[in-house]
Amino acid sequence: MKDYLVKATTYNGMVRAYAVTSTNTVEEARRRQDTWATASAALGRTITVTAMMSAMLKGDDSITVKVEGDGPLGVMVADGNANGDVRGYVTNPHVDFDLNEQGKLDVARAVGIQGNISVVKDLGLKDNFTGQVPIISGEISEDFTYYFANSEQVPSAVGAGVLVNPDHTILASGGFIIQVMPGADEEMITRLEEKIQTFPDISKLIREGNSPEQILERLFDDQEVKVHEQLPISFQCKCSKDRVQRAIIGLGSEEIQNMIDEDQGAEATCHFCNEVYQFSEQELETLKQSTKI
Repeated sequence: MKDYLVKATTYNGMVRAYAVTSTNTVEEARRRQDTWATASAALGRTITVTAMMSAMLKGDDSITVKVEGDGPLGVMVADGNANGDVRGYVTNPHVDFDLNEQGKLDVARAVGIQGNISVVKDLGLKDNFTGQVPIISGEISEDFTYYFANSEQVPSAVGAGVLVNPDHTILASGGFIIQVMPGADEEMITRLEEKIQTFPDISKLIREGNSPEQILERLFDDQEVKVHEQLPISFQCKCSKDRVQRAIIGLGSEEIQNMIDEDQGAEATCHFCNEVYQFSEQELETLKQSTKI
């Protein structure tokens, strides 16, 4: 099944819903980052939520999410755009623990329970929108539920899950975001909360072959679900040798000369995809000349 996301409404337009399958996308991130099981689950959940948040954007808008806890994973960063492109990395990919008391990967221990989640949205305006909330559990889903309620003042339920194979590849990954619109009555909200609390693990539903549409239909089994859009989701990195060249030029001629004198070249590695870009002495000489233009 190819990864994709659906945007939908239900409860006569009073509830906005997103659901996504992200197995292939998270597997590509795992492959590039060489993450171990618990790190894969944490990064996968973060990438999955970021993909859904990106789908709330329009045009060329983009979003960057940073999870900065006090656990051994260090900082996790994911970004995405309204076209379904998403990517992410974790500072320390080789983190894994025994299963927690619930028999699940111990993401909270890896992320930590102290720290912050920050979200920066580039909406093409003069200033970016920035929101930040403290980490409340380290489980990612609960933390983003808290983010929506406190930073964007939108009552939301966020679910994201990742199942990892014994060989560390990704078995299943996906998620949902449910948002209640202004004017919803308390009875509807209570009924919805009860449904979400008893809903099966999203990753298990993905493993069973459920599509994003089927996940929402199962969640809102007594309501009509109107799907408004399908959006393909994939791991896409924005790095290129040209971007790295521009960054090197920005260092100035003196720093470039130091690279030539001390290292006889330069090498840069992308945090997100681990692509390595190498520059010979001659290439650096050419870039040094560009600083004088």
